[in-house]
Amino acid sequence: MSDFSAEARAWIAQDPDDVTRAELETVLGNAESGDADAIADLRNRFETRLEFGTAGLRGELGAGPNRMNRVLVAQAAAGFAAYLLERGETPSAVIGYDGRHNSQVFAKDTAEIFQGAGIRAILLPRLLPTPVLAFAVRHLGVSAGVMVTASHNPAADNGYKVYLGDADRGSQIVAPADAAIAEQIERVASSSSVLDLPRATDYEIAGEEVLDEYVRQTAALAPAGVTPLRIVYTAMHGVGWETAQRVLADAGFNAPVVVAEQIEPDPDFPTVAFPNPEEPGALDLALAKAAEVGADIVVANDPDADRLAIAIPDADGSWRRLSGNEVGYLLGWRAAERLAGSGERGTLAASIVSSPALGAVANAYGLTFTETLTGFKWVSRVDDLAYGYEEALGYLVDPAKVRDKDGISAAVEFLALAAELKAAGSSLPAHELAFAEKFGAFASSQISIRVADLAEIPRIMAGLRAAPPTVIGSVTVDRIDDFEKGFGLFPAGDILRIHLQGNARVIVRPSGTEPKLKVYIDATSAEGTPAERIEQAQAMVDELDAAMRVLVV
Repeated sequence: MSDFSAEARAWIAQDPDDVTRAELETVLGNAESGDADAIADLRNRFETRLEFGTAGLRGELGAGPNRMNRVLVAQAAAGFAAYLLERGETPSAVIGYDGRHNSQVFAKDTAEIFQGAGIRAILLPRLLPTPVLAFAVRHLGVSAGVMVTASHNPAADNGYKVYLGDADRGSQIVAPADAAIAEQIERVASSSSVLDLPRATDYEIAGEEVLDEYVRQTAALAPAGVTPLRIVYTAMHGVGWETAQRVLADAGFNAPVVVAEQIEPDPDFPTVAFPNPEEPGALDLALAKAAEVGADIVVANDPDADRLAIAIPDADGSWRRLSGNEVGYLLGWRAAERLAGSGERGTLAASIVSSPALGAVANAYGLTFTETLTGFKWVSRVDDLAYGYEEALGYLVDPAKVRDKDGISAAVEFLALAAELKAAGSSLPAHELAFAEKFGAFASSQISIRVADLAEIPRIMAGLRAAPPTVIGSVTVDRIDDFEKGFGLFPAGDILRIHLQGNARVIVRPSGTEPKLKVYIDATSAEGTPAERIEQAQAMVDELDAAMRVLVV
């Protein structure tokens, strides 16, 4: 413990936040009195620091280098500023923030440190969705962007997401920029107190024009005269509603019925265990509201509105949330139809853990299809991109406007699809059958294993490599692609892709943002009627899902 006592005192001396300073003083005092829990807590806070990578920073709020706090954010801002100054003589940056605890504080700290370092800093006028910040990077023509958000993480977390402009076109950072920025952050952290960093309060506040233009361009995605829909919308206690409300109104949709308990920003997310529309129970209030009002569709954004979830009524009146893959390939089919109708070319892209369905769409329309590593930073960088998605509810329907997933733009596109089907006397379930008839049926599932000990994940991965399965359930393994040292055009990564007979597939990898091991299961069928194809693909996924839960849990 004594090894961390001096570090804790040095941290306290430079912490500008009364709350985290007092928190650490209490932990330190208890640790020095011999309290075993406090000693372990202090070690956890100081034996490592949150790693800055391509996803920026993300972690639990609290004092110490292994938590999200004002000291760590100041170091990150100063390090990022140094990186930008090395890249260009007159860099500029726009900064956004969501409604989480300390998001606005972290954003203002960043603006002051950027401005103090000689970088033109522009702060968005209030808490706004991540897609608005990503749009602002391109719209304002700045060198970089920072979004303070932890997206759909638990309430105790916050994060720091970084974008680059210019040649990077407003995408999130990738290697080697992440390592170069991390090196600058480490230099700041080891050389000075954050209280000594130059600051300036004369940074700019972006005008309403930025949001107005985002709204205008996003609403323009919808065709004129959309058929009325009864929409239920939830913001999942996040920041999506103000922007989504304006966009949907300007696009011509009826005003949604909102889930009142979840519509305003609330950093404690009181109605959900995890503010992620994928999590069991997260949409319960929205589905109840939809049944109550006889809705046509449920639209849900996650807390920073970069993700979209959709639920639809089936023929028996029950409600069903579409998976990210189902929304993704239906939007991909729509994008392919648009390209075919205009005579234009373009590339469809998806992460490698997303359904192979989009590849089938691209093949049927003679379009280029590109698979990328997991993460929208890769999807958004695909050349000649017309549409991209990843199965974790992330969709990019308008690459000319924004180079990140955008849950509001995607909502407009999906609602336009639903409205067109309704006008034609059809429905989304019927459209799914039409997809299965044209391209084959594709089913998928995901297993997400949250661990308390991060060392458990590499142990599981090492076990799979040491004793690779030859059969999963009753299905024979054809081959395994191990990305550990790189595979094909992909760089090295901790990914195993298991190909099985019958064109089924299982992918295993650690999460990039949470303490989870993730397993992605996909199957397809092109035999029989559309309904039979869907049933067969789903049966295969169910069998593989059950077998993988035994294999990796």
